[in-house]
Amino acid sequence: MKAIRTFAVRPVLSEQLAPLDRLATNWRWAWSDETKALFASMDPARWEEVGGNPEQLLGALGQDRLDALSQDADFVARVHAEAERLDAYLRDDRWYQGLEGDKPVHIAYFSPEFGVDGTLPQYSGGLGILAGDHLKSASDLGVPLTGVGLFYRAGYFRQSIGDDGWQRESYPLLDPYGLGLTLLRDADGAPVEIGLDLPAGRHLAARVWVAQIGRVPLLLLDADTPTNPDDLRQVTDRLYGGGGEHRLLQELLLGVGGVRAVRAWCALTGAPSPEVYHTNEGHAGFQGLERMSELIVEAGVSFDQALAQVRASTVFTTHTPVPAGIDRFPRDLVTTYLQSPLFTSLPAEPALDLGLESYPGGDPHVFNMAVLGLHLGQHANGVSLLHGSVSRRMFGSLWPAVDADEVPITSITNGVHAPTWVHPALTALSERAFGDVHIDRHDWRSREVVSDQELWGVRTQMKQELVAEARRRLGAAARSAGNAAVPAWIDEILDPGVLTIGFARRVPTYKRLTLMLRDPERLTRILTDPERPVQLVIGGKSHPADDSGKILIQQLVRFSRDPRVRGRIVFLPDYDISLAKTLYPGCDVWLNNPLRPLEACGTSGMKAALNGVLNLSILDGWWDEWYDGKNGWAIPTADTAASDEERDDAEAAALYDLIEHQLVPRFYERTGGVPVGWLDMVRHTMTDLGKKVTSDRMVRDYVTRLYVPSAVNERALRADDFAQARSLAAFVTRVRSAWGAVSIAHVEGSDATTRASTGETLEIEASVRLDGLSPDDVAVELVYGRTDEDDVIGAERTSVPLQAQGPAVDGVTPYRGSLPLQITGTFGYTVRVVPRHPFLVSPVELGLVTYAG
Repeated sequence: MKAIRTFAVRPVLSEQLAPLDRLATNWRWAWSDETKALFASMDPARWEEVGGNPEQLLGALGQDRLDALSQDADFVARVHAEAERLDAYLRDDRWYQGLEGDKPVHIAYFSPEFGVDGTLPQYSGGLGILAGDHLKSASDLGVPLTGVGLFYRAGYFRQSIGDDGWQRESYPLLDPYGLGLTLLRDADGAPVEIGLDLPAGRHLAARVWVAQIGRVPLLLLDADTPTNPDDLRQVTDRLYGGGGEHRLLQELLLGVGGVRAVRAWCALTGAPSPEVYHTNEGHAGFQGLERMSELIVEAGVSFDQALAQVRASTVFTTHTPVPAGIDRFPRDLVTTYLQSPLFTSLPAEPALDLGLESYPGGDPHVFNMAVLGLHLGQHANGVSLLHGSVSRRMFGSLWPAVDADEVPITSITNGVHAPTWVHPALTALSERAFGDVHIDRHDWRSREVVSDQELWGVRTQMKQELVAEARRRLGAAARSAGNAAVPAWIDEILDPGVLTIGFARRVPTYKRLTLMLRDPERLTRILTDPERPVQLVIGGKSHPADDSGKILIQQLVRFSRDPRVRGRIVFLPDYDISLAKTLYPGCDVWLNNPLRPLEACGTSGMKAALNGVLNLSILDGWWDEWYDGKNGWAIPTADTAASDEERDDAEAAALYDLIEHQLVPRFYERTGGVPVGWLDMVRHTMTDLGKKVTSDRMVRDYVTRLYVPSAVNERALRADDFAQARSLAAFVTRVRSAWGAVSIAHVEGSDATTRASTGETLEIEASVRLDGLSPDDVAVELVYGRTDEDDVIGAERTSVPLQAQGPAVDGVTPYRGSLPLQITGTFGYTVRVVPRHPFLVSPVELGLVTYAG
């Protein structure tokens, strides 16, 4: 018979080993090689069996083994030394504590998934890994941040590949107690439950699990509680496991329930209330409506005043470059919930308007979570420079009067957590050569500090580990499929001496898993070259409902099983964090070939780069931003192709050409057995990209560029009984109602000859009709820059304010200004009017712009 639940029963820890409990339940162990080594030494075989999770290890060890360890003086000393290191990490000031000026006292970070470690499978791909790395770097930097998510009892799925090459999914249930999570309890020891009153008199309850990620608590709401009826207990069953109302309930629990969980956490721990709320994608957008509802009830403010306050304190990050990646719900379904007791204090119609696609090209019957996020977040960003540009075009309809390059969505390029993703062997080399483990801070270009032989030796070691892991995984997959004996060829796949290209990620069609198969005969020749062969190591999961992605996996698996190539191309099943930590460092080259510009960032290549792996990628996401010709190769993009087929053929041919004519010669050209030219690129990659691709850099950017300004505005609007929030709401209402009558009656410039020379001054006079608004409500600007053949002013434009020259005469206010001419070439200008208020982050954020006709 099969158990419906499994859990670990821990032996009793002696006084000597008591610190192991703190070490096991603080997930800092996930990026501390020393702590992991300590637990592994307790029983190496069992450590491997439990997947490297300390809490599960303690549950699997017998009392006799723990009693023996308590008598081992050296081991006890290691335990206490490691506990002191953890205490110092949690206690000592870090970067944030030394940051001068105003800064938020607490930030709440909402995400539907968090990838902290492979033994906590609460993630599906890059979004979750990014969220996990964000928490880890926030902890390392001392940022007072709290993560908020859901606890999925079956997490994401485990993947296996059938004999037919088809992906199969399984959903093993997770025991939160056995993972190192703690149930949030009240002062009397009872579990805290968060409640949501739903339509038709139903009630959704959730308990809160706490994962301590270094200095950062991660609150995970779990609907699998006896308080709920059976159907509502399934709300947090699987990550992205359902659609329609099931998904809506998940997002209501994440947003509304998440805010309530943070409130409970702060009340029980004495932590201050968050001043900034960061939503990682639109899934948590309902957190803004919950906070507005709170303000309306507790502070007595109006809907518009609450909106102003919430906007000031909200940061919204979009991760998708395609509309299909956004959660959208039927208008009527969302209306049902907005009119339910869940939002009794919130007027349903204006709340609904915040998420409706009521813009040209949108569907007014659809509630869009990204639209909600952008309406609720005064600060918004994409996750690379290119993605920021794509997002401004993608969401430009929300600001129809605004040029695409001015749409108020900035960008902060993603990063990865170096201590998590750098291989221990490379970390050890850094410590030997530079005196510390900070791979990303060092100049690796000097051969006097790190010789070619030493660096190549570590790179070879990492490749050997990947080969061993690939053979182990394929052998285990063969055994689990019921094979009496593992095929002999599995023990011979891959070769650490061969140029190794890696490719692993989620498998939506736009990432083009099978682009490498466009010309299978040419690929076969490349892989099986008798003198300079190439090998491919591939992993990836397709969403369970995405048959098109599963077909791509099937095609690749079938090709990899061809006896001609099966030693040179392998598909490794069940790609996850644990596999990634071996796969990234073990490759020589990391391949990424999405359809440009559909890769928002693509952080897998960053993790590879930190380990000295060169990138081979389409110029998309972060690679478009940081490729410099010396850190890898750019696959040319066939933007002018007449069809998708033609584009794929052209880009696949370019990929083959690069491998054959650039990668292979450089890799196999050796001096003293070492590819010196190749290592030049490795050294440059580790030095140059190492400083850029880390999540420490990313989190510092979020703090200084978004969190601090957001907190400053939040405090200012909240002061004096929300006086400034009330003022801003009144301003927005007044300006919106009057803007239709604002116009520029006339513009006069001193450029009558259409010719000018540098050093001259352009004098501009403009007559503006404000009709009910005052000059204090608006800014009148001269906008100028180089123009193209259509007289369009380019994105490198500049604006200078024009000054009002007195009161209005016959409804017209005169403005004047001057501009020294300092740039040469074709030059153009215009005049525009935009709203002006000290608490508008962007002059165009209201979407109100009037240009000279």
